[in-house]
Amino acid sequence: MSSPHALSGRRGQVAAAALVAATLLNAAMFGGTGATASSHREAPLIAGDPAVDNTDLYAFVSPDHKDTVTLVGNWSGFQEPNGGPNFFPWAEDAQYDFNVDSDGDAKPDVTLRFTFQNDDRRKNTTFLYSNGVVDSLDDENLLFRQRYDLEAIYQNGQKVKLVKNAPVAPSPNGPASMPDFKKLRDQAITQIAGGGKVYVGPSEDAFFADLRVFDLLYGGNLSEVGQDTLRGYNVNTIAIQLPKQALALRNDAHRNPNIGIWSTTQRRTLKLSPGKAEAVGDFVQVSRLGNPLVNEVVAPAGLKDAFNGLRPDQDAGVKELVDRVVNPELPKLVEAIYKIPAPQGQRDDLAEIFLTGITKKLGAQINADLNSQVNNQDVDARRFRPSEMLRLNMMIEPNANPNRLGLLAGDTQGFPNGRRLTDDVVDIAVQAMEGAAASGKLVDALATGDKVDANDQPFEANFPYVGLPRNGTAVNASGTTAEVAVNPVGKIGNIDPMAMTTAVGSAFVFGAGFLIWRKRQQQIRKYGSHSK
Repeated sequence: MSSPHALSGRRGQVAAAALVAATLLNAAMFGGTGATASSHREAPLIAGDPAVDNTDLYAFVSPDHKDTVTLVGNWSGFQEPNGGPNFFPWAEDAQYDFNVDSDGDAKPDVTLRFTFQNDDRRKNTTFLYSNGVVDSLDDENLLFRQRYDLEAIYQNGQKVKLVKNAPVAPSPNGPASMPDFKKLRDQAITQIAGGGKVYVGPSEDAFFADLRVFDLLYGGNLSEVGQDTLRGYNVNTIAIQLPKQALALRNDAHRNPNIGIWSTTQRRTLKLSPGKAEAVGDFVQVSRLGNPLVNEVVAPAGLKDAFNGLRPDQDAGVKELVDRVVNPELPKLVEAIYKIPAPQGQRDDLAEIFLTGITKKLGAQINADLNSQVNNQDVDARRFRPSEMLRLNMMIEPNANPNRLGLLAGDTQGFPNGRRLTDDVVDIAVQAMEGAAASGKLVDALATGDKVDANDQPFEANFPYVGLPRNGTAVNASGTTAEVAVNPVGKIGNIDPMAMTTAVGSAFVFGAGFLIWRKRQQQIRKYGSHSK
């Protein structure tokens, strides 16, 4: 797995790309794109727009349908399940995209685009999301609904509608209203002609990590580990499963198994007025995600917002960004805090992981031909361009016993070859930054990582694979959760939710009516009975 020689060929690739696009990219990076950012709140602007914040991206050969690939994208992180009354809808004025590059030119050969429409039946009658037990997606008690269209957009401009007006699974707003959320989730799985399927709706956040890494790398002494920061929170999920040939170059996954994937979200500019927000103007890319943790750990604070407005074909021309890949900050921090020596010299192993894919054809510090598009038999290598994206070799069979450390543990089906839900990307990334991918050996002093080795909720064996969302779960300060008990007839204790809904509604109407009556009496006393 290791190779001691330098990557002279790879240096040339990255350097040449940087020279070609430097002028263009400096303007794109610093001229102002109006972009926000993606992932779990890692960039300054995204805190104000969570609905389009792409938190994680996964890509893997489907374990139960090996002739297909599943892509999973999550948005709107840190959803507290009790976050009503509006909960967590998808944005109507946004485009949510999966982009797939099969020939290595850092441009999408196909974009899978999702757009959403609201059906809000509450109007001025109630503040409730549902006014009774919701037994199906078309149940009259479900008062707020969303639907979506899915379109495939090809590099030649061709557009194909894959799904039209399909239902979104609602936000889980409690066990009294939605006692069987799995039933609702399953109803939201839509078949795609040609053998695919898609799910859009909430799930339990699949990302597991102790994010106290930002407190001097786990407290400065590895004391702040072992707590899954994402425990108890939900996200909005798009999961799509497609035949391999639909994503492969020339539709031939055997000759051309390697693809690159990244997700983006585009927003339209909002014109705000009292009580109204109107979408105007063109769509602008505001979120981007490929490999996990790049914008959190690789990009410095000053580049985070700009990175999310970039296209992958622009990456290699941004010297400041390439320098942060081949000369990363994290190993220097580890050395300063924990006295573990940082790897020396230019980090061409990280260029393989983040910019080119892992291949011996460009000169290799990681001695493997794994997932670079340059390995595809029908590719034009002259058009290949280093760029940040998640790369997957679709012809590597799923591992029946996946190792959480993926490639570092010899499991070539795991990250950084794609990303499975079970891959421990924080521990993998820390070890890779310390040189483990190139040396073939884990750094013993950091072998325990953040001590969060698996998700707190199991993943499912079948599509959409993600865990069911928390439903009526509160997250307390210690990170533990408390479920609300529900008996078989959908009551909380001895309270019938329908009766409670009626009582609350009646009280609200009575209270409002009383205030209007009292105001009217005051007007009559002051101005007489003809006052308006």
